[in-house]
Amino acid sequence: MWKRPLEPGPALAWTAATMITFLAASSAPSPLYALYREAWGFSALTLTWVFGSYAFALLAALLVCGRLSDHLGRRPVIVAALVLEFASVVLFWQAESVAWLLAARILQGVATGIATSALSSMLLDLNPLRASMLNGVSPMVGMALGALGTAALVQFAPAPTRLVYEVLLVLLAVQFLMALRLPDTQARRPGAWASLRPQLAVPLAARATLRRLLLANTVGWALMGFFLSLGPTLARQVTGNDAPLTGGALIAAMTLPGALSSVLAQRRMPAQALVFGTAGLTLGLVFALAGIWWRVPAGLFAGALTAGFSMGCSFNGTLRTLVPLAPPQQRAGLMASFFVCSYLAFSVPAIGAGLATGWYGLYATALGYGVALLALVSVALLATLRQRELPA
Repeated sequence: MWKRPLEPGPALAWTAATMITFLAASSAPSPLYALYREAWGFSALTLTWVFGSYAFALLAALLVCGRLSDHLGRRPVIVAALVLEFASVVLFWQAESVAWLLAARILQGVATGIATSALSSMLLDLNPLRASMLNGVSPMVGMALGALGTAALVQFAPAPTRLVYEVLLVLLAVQFLMALRLPDTQARRPGAWASLRPQLAVPLAARATLRRLLLANTVGWALMGFFLSLGPTLARQVTGNDAPLTGGALIAAMTLPGALSSVLAQRRMPAQALVFGTAGLTLGLVFALAGIWWRVPAGLFAGALTAGFSMGCSFNGTLRTLVPLAPPQQRAGLMASFFVCSYLAFSVPAIGAGLATGWYGLYATALGYGVALLALVSVALLATLRQRELPA
């Protein structure tokens, strides 16, 4: 019975749960950065490089291994990614310096990059109708749980830089055992070695659509990257509250509404979700900028809530527009390419913000960063509104 593959329903749930676990592990270190900085004395720039190393490793893994599950099958790739993720969490658990932290983040990025396209494609294979919603909900829920759960453990539990990783190790061990029972939804086919050649494998039918949707998607991920790297420090400065839960709450304020809106957006046409998401992201940036400028915590958190909710809508609409344009055997390549674009937006601007913080300070950097994103999303909103007909 233990070796019998899971039925499609339980397999769908466990695949989504595995994605949640990967993303929870990715955001778990964010509330701990302040503790690491106090213990090891590194700068905000070093912090953003540690943060960025994860994203760059993830990007490299997506480029090299993003299509691998189209050839080897989804399950073997997911199992391998879980082994690497377990090893990365062990490194976090035993970390004694910035070098350890950097090594753990790089290995974690590789594991998450390998897993991302395989898990996304597995969801699409198991249930195409629910996959766009689950692909939007799972990362948001995972990042929220990782950040908020870690912040709560830091504030209320002993050994904060170790306990969270011990919890993650148990979760990953359970996920590994369940992954062995996932069904084979993609048959093996030749070309696995050739698929490792780095490239963006976007089907011809999806290229124009991806280009059109890229700007609004870039703004949402760039804002998320800023919140996960420098957001906790900014939240503590705006609120005047140094409690670890303050930073975790800001991250959760953006990610949890995004998960909710990904579910609600299923009831709307993709074009409607895109318009609503882009307009809401514009409004959220206005709220956040006002909160930072006047140092009003309610404004900052309202901006995070609004932007997060809107990003979930936009993300859902983007996936539901793109996915029908790729046949099953090209889904992993398309999803890998989409997430490469997303994580570039997630990492590169945040690293730039870390550099600027050293020169101009966090407040000036946050304001300049927000204004730049507001200008970009305004252009994206105008382009979206001019589109008379988007693919359903």
